[in-house]
Amino acid sequence: MRIVSLLPAGTEIVAALGCETLLVGISHECDYPASILQLPRVTRTPVDSSLSSARVDAQVREIQAEGKPVIGLEAGVLETLAPDLILTQDLCEVCAVADGEVYRLADTMNSQPGIVPLRARDVGGILEDIRTVGHAVGRVKAAEELVQSLELKLRRLSEDGLDNSGLRPRRRVLCIEWLDPLYFAGHWVPQLVHAAGGEDVGARPGAHSTQRSWSEVVHLKPDLLLVMLCGFGVDRSEEELAEVRDPHAVKLLADTETWILDGNSYTSRPGPRVVDGAIRIRAALQAQEMEGLRHYAPTGARSG
Repeated sequence: MRIVSLLPAGTEIVAALGCETLLVGISHECDYPASILQLPRVTRTPVDSSLSSARVDAQVREIQAEGKPVIGLEAGVLETLAPDLILTQDLCEVCAVADGEVYRLADTMNSQPGIVPLRARDVGGILEDIRTVGHAVGRVKAAEELVQSLELKLRRLSEDGLDNSGLRPRRRVLCIEWLDPLYFAGHWVPQLVHAAGGEDVGARPGAHSTQRSWSEVVHLKPDLLLVMLCGFGVDRSEEELAEVRDPHAVKLLADTETWILDGNSYTSRPGPRVVDGAIRIRAALQAQEMEGLRHYAPTGARSG
């Protein structure tokens, strides 16, 4: 079987199922595991991700206003690869290939590949997507074993957060997915926070990420801020935080315990590594830095 994955989560699921060698093409965003980096890229975007959050957002809006796709397909590359199976998604209009383009192109291809869209909106959906991919690639048993392993890790993480009475006060956590404009993280993130022992005060499980204001964050009175920027690692996120100038944000960042989590690896992608994201959220709640997680202290922040 020849598989093309149009999204990082799909690539990671295929690899986690032991089918990495079946991949023949990946998206321009796929970067894990490292062994897939040499594969042909079958998507492209005019968005310059090296720009600031505000400029990236402006570029996306400009492209959409012109009726152009934010993510496009390299049709010639895809046809040359002649895949038997294409993995795509319909969750995010920014991260997904334009609606219908994959199906239209597949209809014109001699190979007539099967198309499997991943549809996860919450943790349960991620696990179901793993089963769906497992069925599509003939690894049903491996998929079920992976799902059970992820469920067990989340259950143990959740149980570790209980005291002898079965209860422990949950800290109020606010998860930020984008800084300018400000977006609260949604979808599966509230469940990761809950499994880690916190209470997400910004979103409900399965809800879309939403644009908000810094004044709203102040009114939510979080005990802890988790900055998990979509598509950005820790270093890039810290650079973005340092440029925040909104007066509400400046005061909030000075007064509130803030942690930066590698959103690109652990929370933005609906794949197996979201469980590793929950583990890092627990570490933040326990004030313990680890790979992919860093405490943030802005210049001039008050101590104590």
